[in-house]
Amino acid sequence: MYVTQALHRALRQTPDLLATIDGDRIRTHRDVGARVARLAGALRDLGVSEGDRVAIAALNSDRYHEYLLATWWRGAVVNPINTRWTPDEIGYALRDSRTAVLLVDDAFAAQLPALRAAAPTVTTVIHCGDGPAPGETLSYEELVAAAPPVPDLRRGGDALAGVFYTGGTTGHPKGVMLSHTNLITSALGTLAMGALARPGGRFLHVAPLFHLAGLASWTAQSMVGGTHIMVPTFDPVRILATVQEHRVTATFLAPAMIQLLADHPRLRDYDLSSLSAITYGAAPISAALLTRAMKAFPEAGFTQAYGMTELAPVATLLTAREHLAGGGLLRSAGRAAPHCEVRVVTPDGQPAPAGTVGEVTVRGANVMLGYWGRPDESAAAVREGWMHTGDGGYLDEDGYLYIVDRIKDMIITGGENVYSSEVEAVIAQHPAVASCAVIGVPDARWGERVHAVIVLRPGATATAEDIRTHVKSRVAGYKAPRSCEFLDALPVSGAGKILKRELRKPYWVGTDRSVG
Repeated sequence: MYVTQALHRALRQTPDLLATIDGDRIRTHRDVGARVARLAGALRDLGVSEGDRVAIAALNSDRYHEYLLATWWRGAVVNPINTRWTPDEIGYALRDSRTAVLLVDDAFAAQLPALRAAAPTVTTVIHCGDGPAPGETLSYEELVAAAPPVPDLRRGGDALAGVFYTGGTTGHPKGVMLSHTNLITSALGTLAMGALARPGGRFLHVAPLFHLAGLASWTAQSMVGGTHIMVPTFDPVRILATVQEHRVTATFLAPAMIQLLADHPRLRDYDLSSLSAITYGAAPISAALLTRAMKAFPEAGFTQAYGMTELAPVATLLTAREHLAGGGLLRSAGRAAPHCEVRVVTPDGQPAPAGTVGEVTVRGANVMLGYWGRPDESAAAVREGWMHTGDGGYLDEDGYLYIVDRIKDMIITGGENVYSSEVEAVIAQHPAVASCAVIGVPDARWGERVHAVIVLRPGATATAEDIRTHVKSRVAGYKAPRSCEFLDALPVSGAGKILKRELRKPYWVGTDRSVG
């Protein structure tokens, strides 16, 4: 199996179907196939050989689509860079992976001097934006126009397909190595459950393609054929307008994105009836928000995907039909996808009884090859084929997985264990709350105390005592936040995941514990 199979299939079966829509720029599969073969030729002429890493620091675009395919067409390895990182963080990933060729768009052109200083391994920079190519860079379009097409090397199977750097909570990020088999296995298992993409459909890429949620969506839609619609960043009005204009059939959204769309005052101004599938994940979602979202998008079937970069990325799915059952099932992350096994283990590595919280582990052909250049950490993470996720959760009698927290995020207050996701779910039920995050902060008496960071809905008011009273009416008193703060917005990653480490950081400065 190799990821470019999808393009070969499209070229044979639907060459004149639209492959990409990026603003006013529209290309068919025939167009894309020709451009990919020539871009791969340009990479060859630049000295890129099989297995070499080719990085990109860019927003979602049709050229990002071509970069992925052309890199694999040449037999090389993709290295998509987190667009929210600083030049120093990007430089580390480029140096660590020994990447020599880097693509940047207009959003990153101004950072080139800093990137070159931080990553002396990079010898060639290709400008893939719409503006003029900065000095000492090569023009993407000129390369595509001038290079001869080359044949697809069809490098696949267990060969390395990509190095995906995860945002480390401490120290440097780790490069997750995924093979072609990893990526395709996860996509096929997800598609088998009727999730993520529709054959011949139109997928709106809102999640950034550097993130595995975005890339998994791209892989799935490519495999079943259809059109990729690109937007560079998340903007609620632009998303709603794009769904209406291009009759989008499916998309992937992080919970923070769902909240901003479902609560948007202009939601009803747009015809969203074409949107039949919304997959969400990358962060926990409250039942209250999910219920609002399902009402906001009544034509769409909602699917939750749980996983992580190391799993390429899907482990479990809660299907659209299971969402309609409602009730307590909405708190679940679903059951194991067809391509893998999921179990919960105790600290000594034994399977935990149903209903008992332990560490979630996953085994299957989607499990990563390992961490780039970190054999010891790879061995610690993957043991006897099982990926140890670091997530705390439990399985019920029917095999549904319930995630309670990152193990490191569990708050121990006065000797009691508090799982932040449980408290967040209760706070989210308060009618004044738009979104929230619960963290542990230092406390002289309790060791840690439960602290809530809250964004209120427009025009709503609530006090810390209101929140505390609300929580205590639904769960044990020790789980209620002892302190609250109210912000206009929560810090989020490029994939829309709430950055709890940023919320914790001010409280743990000067302590002997990592903020995680």
